[in-house]
Amino acid sequence: MGEYGKPAMLIGLFVVLAIGAMIIGPIPQPQTYHDFADSRAFWGIENFNDVISNLPFGVVGVWGLWTVFSLRKVGAIGRKGDAWPYIVLFASVVLVTAGSSYYHLAPDNARLFWDRLPITVGFMALFAAFVTDRAASSRFGSLGIGPWLLPLFIAAGVLALIYWIWTESLGRGDLSPYVLVQLYPILALPLLCGLYPKARYTGGGYLVWIIVWYGLAKVLETFDREVFAVLGNTISGHSLKHLAAAVAVFVVIRMLQRNGYDGAAQLRSG
Repeated sequence: MGEYGKPAMLIGLFVVLAIGAMIIGPIPQPQTYHDFADSRAFWGIENFNDVISNLPFGVVGVWGLWTVFSLRKVGAIGRKGDAWPYIVLFASVVLVTAGSSYYHLAPDNARLFWDRLPITVGFMALFAAFVTDRAASSRFGSLGIGPWLLPLFIAAGVLALIYWIWTESLGRGDLSPYVLVQLYPILALPLLCGLYPKARYTGGGYLVWIIVWYGLAKVLETFDREVFAVLGNTISGHSLKHLAAAVAVFVVIRMLQRNGYDGAAQLRSG
């Protein structure tokens, strides 16, 4: 396959999903989404477990930032701009603790925007990290668009969220662009790794585990009440969703530690 055929496949996938989104039409935000299984209050904090279970995001976010700056200090992240997607990712994860806690204290659409904003920015930053790393050594990467991918992807995610909250204010809420920017990276990343196997920082095996833990988080979120009932009303699916999503971020940290230090060692030995 030609070098330009590979990006054409990735762009084609996006076009297909975008057309599908237009055919399906507007996707409303169900108001039942805000009705979580565990609404118990402790120590004066409403929805305590759903709020406090966001703390791991702060832990892994700070850990991730420390890892990135440590790798830069020892020269394990060498190319100019390589660290920025990860800095944005982990900084966003830290902000998830604040945004998601704020939302869960009194769930509604207005607060949900501030929950989803750092999540979306971090998600798009991770996507940009994989794309720039995988395509950097290709002819596609030689076009010099790499530095533009991070702001472009983040802008797409943020605009999708702004569009949703704007349509909510008009009484015809539409989540379809937001769903598109969430779904496309999940489908595109395995394809990207197959098309561009050469990488410095990202690993296909780690991507599998990132997707597994993220997928588990979505399952736990979907079956919030069922998990709460099965576990004897001790902890809900949504609270466990936060923990599973934090583990997915931890996998990114391990990926950086392994590939970053190993890559630096190979460069020194070469």
